[in-house]
Amino acid sequence: MIGFNKPSYTGNEKKYILEAIKSNHISGNGKFTKKCELWFEQNLPCKKTLLTPSGTHALEMAAILLDIKENDEVIIPSYTFVSTANAFALRGAKIIFVDIRPDTMNIDETKIEAAITNKTKAIIPVHYAGVACEMDTIMKIASKYNLFVVEDAAQAIMSSYKGNPLGTIGHLGAFSFHETKNITSAGEGGLLLINDERFAERAEITREKGTNRSLFFRGMVDKYSWVDIGSSYLMNDVSAAYLWGQLEKIDEIQNNRLNSWNLYYEGLKNLEKHRYIELPTIPKECTNNAHMFYIKVKDLETRTKLLNYLKDHGINAVFHYVPLHSSVAGRKFGMFKKYDIYTTTESERIIRLPMYYKISKNEVLKVINYVYESIYESNK
Repeated sequence: MIGFNKPSYTGNEKKYILEAIKSNHISGNGKFTKKCELWFEQNLPCKKTLLTPSGTHALEMAAILLDIKENDEVIIPSYTFVSTANAFALRGAKIIFVDIRPDTMNIDETKIEAAITNKTKAIIPVHYAGVACEMDTIMKIASKYNLFVVEDAAQAIMSSYKGNPLGTIGHLGAFSFHETKNITSAGEGGLLLINDERFAERAEITREKGTNRSLFFRGMVDKYSWVDIGSSYLMNDVSAAYLWGQLEKIDEIQNNRLNSWNLYYEGLKNLEKHRYIELPTIPKECTNNAHMFYIKVKDLETRTKLLNYLKDHGINAVFHYVPLHSSVAGRKFGMFKKYDIYTTTESERIIRLPMYYKISKNEVLKVINYVYESIYESNK
């Protein structure tokens, strides 16, 4: 059986977890939390980073920092994970869905301006498959209308747009370290990037249950107390220790994934040449972090047949998001602006093939072989 995903494991994680346990500090803001946050601040770079229990929590913190409230509107693509919408719906915002580009599956930047009203507070671009949205255009629109931009970079670690690391371009950015991502903090985890200095101090307070505890421990206040709303948005140090083991070998992880991604791409090009499938598009100003490898088939019926064929041959490939605007909560908490030209039809064509650190060359070639078999059998 070739599984869809295996969490990254380099071998260093175990020793750092034991080190964290023996330090007698396994709650948040410990040694490994600080090491990871410093690594991100130096390598991305940004004003400040804060590890969180999940990417969802990072987005929730962003919504608090932007003072999102009832009757505010935020603009997002409908083709995204539920957390992108939930974080802002929790604060009372109305979610305004816009269509996607069929080439990258990212938000269509040309549709954003028409969705802006006097209630719009923020734009949330989602970098699907680790490939950047058209950020120059999005930032210009945000500047024109005095809006905030929060990058949902959950899938985009170590990817960039015109040389700028994703997550560092908007006012705030959010990463995920879920076990399906390129690097993980023992299954769950996230990171909030602060790119606008005005949010830095309040972000610490928000993460510490609304208290100024971090300021107190740095000697910046003589006592700490409850000063704002917040919650427990701290990653525990055992999870941070696991993440540190991954960060030490992040180049090795990325190179391995890129080799597998390129093997898929080269192996399936002939099917694209004969128009049986479409392969991922990487615009010239963007990089590819090999977060996922997907193909697009003709339609939903073709996708169902191919998924079943792969399953019958021991390969766990999957489809991806069901557009949020078509869901019960999507209709309750949001609305689709203008026309759904590509969101639904393109989402029904996608198949995600197995992709993870240390998937073997033979496993990738086996997947490729069965994709060919299924496609050719269906087109006899």
